[in-house]
Amino acid sequence: MFVKVTPPADRQVTIYFEGQALEVEKGISVAAAVLGPSHGWTRTDHEGNRRGSYCHMGVCFECLMTINGVPDQQACLITVAEGMRVSRQDGSPDFAKEADHA
Repeated sequence: MFVKVTPPADRQVTIYFEGQALEVEKGISVAAAVLGPSHGWTRTDHEGNRRGSYCHMGVCFECLMTINGVPDQQACLITVAEGMRVSRQDGSPDFAKEADHA
């Protein structure tokens, strides 16, 4: 049996995932916060296949999301913050393009 434990209001923040307000616990990662509401997927790959967070420690890059308008963010390494806007990412990152701008 699973029991949902809701932290006290002073330990929660509101983030917006795909436009939907979510009350989540302070201090958790974006990937953990959206794991349920995302139905297990946070982005698509270059072929349109659904991908989801896997390692939760920044190694696999499967949790890339757009956070506050910035694409290619590792959601497992970013802590939730009040008012944060999070959305799924369409397609794989273009690392070659990013390297040109570095």
